[in-house]
Amino acid sequence: MIIFDKVTKKFPLGNTALDNLEFTIEDNEFVFLVGPSGAGKTTILKLILKEIDPSLGTIIIDEDDITSKNFNNLENLRKKIGIIFQDFKILYDKNVFENVSLTCNIENLNIKQTKEKTNQALKLVGLEEKKYLFPIQLSAGEIQRIAIARAIVTERKYLLADEPTGNLDPKTAWEIIKIFKRFENKKTIIIATHNIDIVNSLEKRVIALKQGKIIKDKRKGGYQI
Repeated sequence: MIIFDKVTKKFPLGNTALDNLEFTIEDNEFVFLVGPSGAGKTTILKLILKEIDPSLGTIIIDEDDITSKNFNNLENLRKKIGIIFQDFKILYDKNVFENVSLTCNIENLNIKQTKEKTNQALKLVGLEEKKYLFPIQLSAGEIQRIAIARAIVTERKYLLADEPTGNLDPKTAWEIIKIFKRFENKKTIIIATHNIDIVNSLEKRVIALKQGKIIKDKRKGGYQI
């Protein structure tokens, strides 16, 4: 469970990215964060990942107050979270298998575990036949599949995606969303997106933001606000 309790984020130059946000995301929920650029979607994801801290308010993840001065469990927090970026953030000098298995190496899994988990993740995203190719040999959609495989390879509880279809054509974007749907009711999925068609078609929970404030929170619905 993720709880934002009266969370505000102000940056040093004085702009307010989030203003007194309150919401709860239950385990295994599928949630879209929508709104114009600068609305605060990416800031929410960064706060959950604890890349930044709020100026005011409390964030609870699985009963841990990650905003507390006494919170010292950052490594375990990040082991729960898989993150997928619009610009992929993969290593172009490593092949598909190496990119995905890197997460296993960071978590000190042995060779057998790493091979099994990496192959399983690649199968889930449809890249098992291309695991020895390099990113330059793949399409943008296939590269995004690498990023998803990397995010799920160690069975993270939370999947956060920041505009995962933003650089993709419509057909490929839907293929990527279908991969996320495979984890429906198995993981907590939070996707920040501008893609109106996808949000309206899936009819999942939508948290709509504008200028750092929640202007609508629909448990089941579309992008229209």
